[in-house]
Amino acid sequence: MLIFQYPARAEEVKSRLRATVSRQPAIEKAVGDIIAAVRERGDKAVLEFTRRFDHVSLRAERLRVPPAELRRAWEGMERKVRGAIELSAARIKKFHTPQKPAGYIIRESSIGRLEYRISPIPSVGLYVPGGMAAYPSSLLMNAIPALLAGVGRIVVATPPGAKGNVNPVILGTAHFLGLREVYRIGGAQAIAAFAFGTKTIPRVDKVVGPGNAYVATAKRLLYGIIDIDMIAGPSEILIIADGSAPLSFIVADLLSQAEHDPMSVPILIYVGRLNERAFCDELERQIAGSPRGAIIRRALDGQWMVIVTRSLAQAVELANMKAPEHLEVMVKQPEEIIPGLKNAGAIFVGQFTPEPVGDYVAGPNHVLPTMGTARFFSPLSVTAFMKATSILHFTRAGIKKLGPAAICLAEEEGLPAHANAIRIRLEE
Repeated sequence: MLIFQYPARAEEVKSRLRATVSRQPAIEKAVGDIIAAVRERGDKAVLEFTRRFDHVSLRAERLRVPPAELRRAWEGMERKVRGAIELSAARIKKFHTPQKPAGYIIRESSIGRLEYRISPIPSVGLYVPGGMAAYPSSLLMNAIPALLAGVGRIVVATPPGAKGNVNPVILGTAHFLGLREVYRIGGAQAIAAFAFGTKTIPRVDKVVGPGNAYVATAKRLLYGIIDIDMIAGPSEILIIADGSAPLSFIVADLLSQAEHDPMSVPILIYVGRLNERAFCDELERQIAGSPRGAIIRRALDGQWMVIVTRSLAQAVELANMKAPEHLEVMVKQPEEIIPGLKNAGAIFVGQFTPEPVGDYVAGPNHVLPTMGTARFFSPLSVTAFMKATSILHFTRAGIKKLGPAAICLAEEEGLPAHANAIRIRLEE
């Protein structure tokens, strides 16, 4: 574990905070090959990669999960799990409903009508990770904003497990949300199928949802053919804390993100004097009691660090530099520094707002920018599933009034055909 006293070794601290996960050429090459194969051979390539990576042999007709299977999964789910899903969905809907934007119309009697029209993206693919764990929360967070936006076709892809089965919690959640088009495919091949379409899987206009390095790379390489939400990197948490915060709370919250992935990024900025022995003892106690302790230890060998600052102002400066996905503030007077925290995907304020409540039941979206992109990206929202169109309708009087200025600008730019398209109407 690296513990830095700040501002001593300031440049090293800042360098580590600015570090992001570098691109991996081997993964890019593999994903590029998968994309090319799916584009050329469609279902055959998808099935081939499913055998190779998921160790499951499927026929094309089994790629889509029958709606009856979705219904059975919901009906067979434990009541307490159904209740938790319903509560989470209600909270997400409550928070996201006010986000829906409205267009507007400007009418000018001497010009005509100008309109800014907002409409939903026609079709969206939701990627839900599988493998060692099930993520119904990711399905809820991605699907509900799309449903609120009015997306006409929402498709789900999630990797198959043993014998081609999909985790029933995912299937049941899809049924609860009213989603009926679910495919048992994962990885880069799922993203490629969404982008190009196959005989079995019609293409979509946008793909959202988290995934491993192969999924993230496929989204990046296919951006432009499809729209995407963001390139999400490993999970990040940065905690600003002082002596008012129990060490057990601090450690628990750091480990809540470290358990995701060996590449997760847990960072603590502690204001004041940190009792390093007590902190390390608490850290070891909680890791030893975790079923995912091995993953946590690997994460703590990566970009994990503790920074001890002299002031809250220094902590705010460093947090803004990192622009973390999740930012927790556990200091005596958190309201004093919240206005100064400009760069974060989501901010969790106070000792009783641990990051995992945001993952499940708070309501704000847990699909957040990572790798410093919170400086300019935003959390997933209803607006991510909508697009705008400008509509212009000039009258004869309108082109006569504004046309001369447009001709002047076109000629100034050296575009005579532009000018002529307007002039010909004025001369008429």
